[in-house]
Amino acid sequence: QVQLVESGGGLVQAGGSLRLSCAASGRTFSSYAGGWFRQAPGKEREFVAGITWSGGRTYYADSVKGRFTISRDNAKNTVYLQMNSLKPEDTAVYYCAAGPNFGYRSTQYTYWGQGTQVTVSS
Repeated sequence: QVQLVESGGGLVQAGGSLRLSCAASGRTFSSYAGGWFRQAPGKEREFVAGITWSGGRTYYADSVKGRFTISRDNAKNTVYLQMNSLKPEDTAVYYCAAGPNFGYRSTQYTYWGQGTQVTVSS
């Protein structure tokens, strides 16, 4: 059993930054790939960023590439999403996820956080 707890969401102005954290408990996070997804009102959940279990490779949606950075600290069983140059279109509920392997699809992840709201005002 793995539980994921997210934090760091909030309200920021366009151009600002936020850092989301996803802390895992129950089992070590180091054996899982990590991912971030988001869901805006009226939209389907979409992939944002992913990181392999070793942290050696990262993946990003085109819409956030160059602005967002995913990282992990296995000693703390935590995955982070640093979000810079935020845009109003980044507004969504952000979910962290963990699974045995990296994937772009939400169905490829086994565990999910509760979601944290990110709102970017213009």
